[in-house]
Amino acid sequence: MVWTHATVWGAIDALASRHGLTVSGLARKAGLDPTAFNRSKRCSADGRPRWPSTESIAKILTATGASLEEFVGLVETRTRYGGRAADVRLPAPAQVPLLGLAQAGAGGFFDDGGFPVGQGWDEIDLPVADSEGSYALEVSGDSMLPLYRNGDVIIVSPTSQLRPGDRVVVKTTEGEVMAKTLQRQTTDAVELHSLNPEHPDRVVPLTEIEWIARIIWASQ
Repeated sequence: MVWTHATVWGAIDALASRHGLTVSGLARKAGLDPTAFNRSKRCSADGRPRWPSTESIAKILTATGASLEEFVGLVETRTRYGGRAADVRLPAPAQVPLLGLAQAGAGGFFDDGGFPVGQGWDEIDLPVADSEGSYALEVSGDSMLPLYRNGDVIIVSPTSQLRPGDRVVVKTTEGEVMAKTLQRQTTDAVELHSLNPEHPDRVVPLTEIEWIARIIWASQ
């Protein structure tokens, strides 16, 4: 069996997915830089392939409890992917911006539709089917407990249709950002159920909502 750049990185992608993590989440769990496994880091500026170090692989195996044999199996699976040559390249996952909730609450980081503006964000691989305009938010604090903990990553989609029972992130015109369950939306307001029983349910007039986006994935 020949290990190639594509199959080794594909095995890391698969290990992250198997444990419900993005590659950024896997790196963070292993005590590495959150961007260490981003696709932009897999080739140098002149196009030469960069390989993950044995130390990095050892750390992600320890962090996930996976064995070396399991990782080798993931490499072998990618080597035989589709019955083609060993250096087959798997489809590249889309990447989306990663922002902190503090940034989400500050002015100037989003347009009126709830889409990030500007450049220079960290990026993570999109772990769900592509949804136009999706981006990631890193949870901070305890207001989203017990479902979302400090450090969890959620993917939100400003373009997805909202339905009662959806989990959503809402930003108010006052700069407050909150994750709730959408109970009902009328022509005048939205009724929101709190995920954390220590935080009250809310009824927010539409005139006080800057944007609202549906949560389509969470890392936990």
